[in-house]
Amino acid sequence: MRILLTGRNGQLGSELQRVLAPVATVVALGREDLDLAQPDRIRDAVGATRPDLIVNAAAYTAVDRSEGDEDAAFAINAHAPAVLAESAGRLRIPLIHYSTDYVFDGTKDGPYTELDAPNPLGVYGRSKLAGERAIQASGCAHLIFRISWIYAARGKNFLLTMLKLAREKPELRVVRDQIGVPTWARMVAEATGVIVAATRSDLTRHSGLYHLAAAGSTSWHGFASRIVALGAERGLCPAVPVTPITTAEYATPTRRPPNSQLDCSKLATAFGIALPAWEASLRWCLDDMQ
Repeated sequence: MRILLTGRNGQLGSELQRVLAPVATVVALGREDLDLAQPDRIRDAVGATRPDLIVNAAAYTAVDRSEGDEDAAFAINAHAPAVLAESAGRLRIPLIHYSTDYVFDGTKDGPYTELDAPNPLGVYGRSKLAGERAIQASGCAHLIFRISWIYAARGKNFLLTMLKLAREKPELRVVRDQIGVPTWARMVAEATGVIVAATRSDLTRHSGLYHLAAAGSTSWHGFASRIVALGAERGLCPAVPVTPITTAEYATPTRRPPNSQLDCSKLATAFGIALPAWEASLRWCLDDMQ
């Protein structure tokens, strides 16, 4: 199998490149290789690679910056996936794409399923939802995975920010009234690898939208508290106090969904896959950083 992977330098793309290499020939492209804002460049890259599968791990993920940069967010998160889906359909190959919990407004009492109606609160969520719908409308075989609160040992993410701030500040103040599921990028990549290692007919037969996140849930404050406590045990940061605050006390340009929990039972039924609990994954990630 030959795979075209976009976003190779991102926190998810780098993990995917490592996981997929043993099961396929991976042609991994980063921003320096492929400008996803240029549709013709995307078509050329697919044509030159002639893949059996496209895995799109590239995204515009700067949630707050997207409010003032809507064109760029839609170019990468909506228009580029549409072109990749068009290309996949033309070659009759599957496309794997990653979306986000930010397609929801967070008002539901309980985890969101794939049948719940999206209602994004900002540009980032709207652009990612537009990407999902473009892929679905293309008619190509696809797996769209919505992931939640993703983090890794590289890139820009909440984990690395908390460790950095804990080394710089005597106290952290973190929002307690937003609930979600911290999900390690490596777990997402490994789940993807298991699915890709199955037959191509399975990828086509189970074409559709899935939620892919760790088990359990917590608040940003709960996540930060465990990062600091476990990080301090491993010498990655001092054990500074983490004080809970409300969303109203931490204003941002983009409204965040107060509930980002994702129900992943559809994924378990289709592929027999369930990710470990978020806290166990956090421990493994921090162990890996020592």
